[in-house]
Amino acid sequence: MSSAREIHYLSPPAKVSMADCWFELASVDHFWIRRRFEVLQRLAGPMITSAREVAEVGCGNGLLQRQIEDRYDRPVMGFDLNEYALKRNLSRLSAVCCYDINERDSSLQGKFDLVFLFDVLEHIVNEDRFLDALIYHLVPTGKVVVNVPAGQWAYSSYDRAAGHVRRYSIRSVSEVAARNKLRITAWTYWGLPLLSALALRKLWFLGSWDADRVVSFGFDPRTNIINMFLKSISRYETIPQKLAGSSLMFILQVGRNRD
Repeated sequence: MSSAREIHYLSPPAKVSMADCWFELASVDHFWIRRRFEVLQRLAGPMITSAREVAEVGCGNGLLQRQIEDRYDRPVMGFDLNEYALKRNLSRLSAVCCYDINERDSSLQGKFDLVFLFDVLEHIVNEDRFLDALIYHLVPTGKVVVNVPAGQWAYSSYDRAAGHVRRYSIRSVSEVAARNKLRITAWTYWGLPLLSALALRKLWFLGSWDADRVVSFGFDPRTNIINMFLKSISRYETIPQKLAGSSLMFILQVGRNRD
């Protein structure tokens, strides 16, 4: 399917806490997108092949959907409210829906046994309300694979421009999971070799910058050589690793007896 295919409107489009220019910069060839998918494969690859119904909440322009399609030859139903991103969705096999999970469409109740929540939770002010709505869409023992930015120390003008409310540690995500009767069954930091670049980015943006310029400068590697270099050094870590990183990926398990 091309990015011009039909979008299924289950909810009206809405403004989200995400810079549109990010979708113009992010591609399946971007070093960070590539590394994120490599970490996913190592942490949860078998779950992708065994799951019956799979969805991504906050699919945006479909980078993860496309990666899963290309590697595992299976569709991932995508949900987002950002029409700008949905119109640029790159997936080929997957349904693309404009949908607010808080509306809890009855046809989607208990439908999915695996949901991806990649770089979404940090944009949400009320985590508990959002996760409760997400769980509505899962089977009783469903799983959620989550990726979030790590290290509150690194919170900067880039995070604010990108719409991030916070960054996370394994301690803070454990607290979120416990409040929502979810269990963390596996986790890893990743992006350890990128921490120095993260610190430099924070220092660089101490001044006053336009938000779009901050996101563009902070995420765009600018040249293929830099992109290839960053892609190479990002792999100099073992996965899973529990030390530190620029991001944190973890798997949440819904409990059997959750009320």
